[in-house]
Amino acid sequence: MLRKANIRDANKIYTLIHSWARKGVVLDRSLNYIYENIRDYWVFEERGKIVGTCALHIVGWDDLGEIKSLVVDKKYQGRGIGKVLIDACIEEASSLGVKKIFALTFIPNFFKKKGFKKIPMQKLPHKIWSDCIDCVYFPNCKEEAMILVLK
Repeated sequence: MLRKANIRDANKIYTLIHSWARKGVVLDRSLNYIYENIRDYWVFEERGKIVGTCALHIVGWDDLGEIKSLVVDKKYQGRGIGKVLIDACIEEASSLGVKKIFALTFIPNFFKKKGFKKIPMQKLPHKIWSDCIDCVYFPNCKEEAMILVLK
């Protein structure tokens, strides 16, 4: 079941993201970050267990949003949960008037399947200096920038 995250989900979201961050698939998020941004998160729950999560973060300029922390528990992959989470973020962004959504990702092919196009990281200069400056990979980013223009 897809739903917006609530405060009681923060620890479970953290654990799920952290398990993939240790493998180098996504960037880690602190528990504090998740609590402060809980309204950005969607979760996919099955039998009371959070098996997937994704966040839509609104960037403060250019009608731009970012998809962050898309992860699905390994046991539940291949069931379309990632697609459902991305679709929820896209629909929410559209309803908020966001015109473009981007993702910085280690798995660009997943986003390509959803219509995202690769762009140079330099097309997101504000993003690089707001969040990226604190990233462990900065300034040698290993992620690819992908963007989707909404209709």
